[in-house]
Amino acid sequence: MAVATLDRLTYAYPGSTSPALRDVSLDLGPGITLLAGRSGSGKSTLLRVLDGLVPHFHGGRISGRATAVGEDVVRTPTRRLARHVGFVFQDPELSFVYGTVEREVAFALENVGMPREEMRRRVGEALERLGIAGLRTRQVGTLSGGERQRVALAAALVLRPAVIALDEPTSQLDPVGAASVVAACVELGRAGLAVVVAEHRLERLLPAAERVVLVTDGHASSPMSAGAAAAAGLPSAPQVVELGMAVGWLPLPLSVVDARGRAPALVGRNGSRPRATGDVAWSFENASLGPTDVPVLEAIDIAGRRGEIVILVGPNGHGKTTLLRAIAGLRDPLAGRVERIPGRVAYVPQNPAAALHRPTVREEILLTLRRTTSASASEVETGAAAMLARLGLAELAERYPRDLSSGERQRVAIAASMAGSPDIAILDEPTRGMDRASRERIASVILGLRDRGAAVVVATHDTTLAADIADRVLEVRDGRVAELGPPTRALSDGSPYATQMGELYPEGPVTVAGVLAHVAR
Repeated sequence: MAVATLDRLTYAYPGSTSPALRDVSLDLGPGITLLAGRSGSGKSTLLRVLDGLVPHFHGGRISGRATAVGEDVVRTPTRRLARHVGFVFQDPELSFVYGTVEREVAFALENVGMPREEMRRRVGEALERLGIAGLRTRQVGTLSGGERQRVALAAALVLRPAVIALDEPTSQLDPVGAASVVAACVELGRAGLAVVVAEHRLERLLPAAERVVLVTDGHASSPMSAGAAAAAGLPSAPQVVELGMAVGWLPLPLSVVDARGRAPALVGRNGSRPRATGDVAWSFENASLGPTDVPVLEAIDIAGRRGEIVILVGPNGHGKTTLLRAIAGLRDPLAGRVERIPGRVAYVPQNPAAALHRPTVREEILLTLRRTTSASASEVETGAAAMLARLGLAELAERYPRDLSSGERQRVAIAASMAGSPDIAILDEPTRGMDRASRERIASVILGLRDRGAAVVVATHDTTLAADIADRVLEVRDGRVAELGPPTRALSDGSPYATQMGELYPEGPVTVAGVLAHVAR
């Protein structure tokens, strides 16, 4: 039975010359519906139709029909739709109103006048379900990006909606947090809710989805099974699907469990030699670090070198961003010493909007090049064009950056910050909200920075990215920073950060390309 229906729906944002959604017809029933598609394909717009943000908040032109829980979306005020449709944004900060976690989660219940005792009980249930009961009294502003994501989901669940729409819910989460969100989605689907999820990280969600809709340039496919969607060509296929397609498995595996027993034998697996690196570019000696006067990291003794990519992994809220900001010189240590080489430090924060201030994408890149190089005007223009092309942004060059999708904004922030030749390059969750093609472009830029001699540090929950680019991996957890070694050890079976290939092959490789290079012929 359909809980939400779109019938020949076409929608264009104000000022846009082409529709974001084109003639979309869908019936969305209970269980998990996974929306898969490239960045900017229309997934977020489709989600926003369900709770009336499109068209009531965004405006624009709409035709066709959309209903959610029997309500006509175009004719029903969003305040009424919000009682039945919960929504979690890509950027959870957009929905926050109150300073503390408890007040934020209770906000929707206050709006409907729920009795205080029932309100407390529902808030507690939502926090427990998502594994964040310990954050109940915390200030929202002190939370990590991943913790904020789970708070936003808890706030969407307290009204017990019939439809829950989630935009990239696992993009900022550590493995435990991502697993808890997926488990919550499965539980909600089994309870009869329509759970509609737009996501690029498909490893956990693809096997759990009742149906998959492929979104391409505003068009939506008919709902299909996860297996059929994998065979049709997912734009961000999990590693096991990619391996299955490469070696001709039928049916395609959707999980590591599906692939066990079918994984091809490997030959000639000799560990790769460590790359030659340059001088020490940044270092910590017995350092204590914290966003306030209370340290979250203590007794830190680590260093990074020129021509090296260091990946930071670890649970949400354990200090990865704090460490990055200290490397960048944005926060002094509370104790101990921090040293870094002279030169330019380029830093891309978790929230790309914080780095974007110019009227067009092109101007963002030009500004960096003008400030950091002595190149001529024509050379600056050439350099900007090259960076736009490298990150697939040429068609967006004259767009206002803040009007772009989350993944597109992230690419613009990286392009603007990493243009030129920084001596130290620091990126916090650079592939958040990105499809596979965009992730590969980012990886290419990062590898290029390393090969030009930059010291690169990346904090990420994207283990596929880490496997593709890391020279070594550090874990930030429980107030300490530990060396995990090269990706073939740090991301293999037994590690909480293992890639799917790492789980299949405990002694490495940890990438599909690495596996295929050693497949027994």
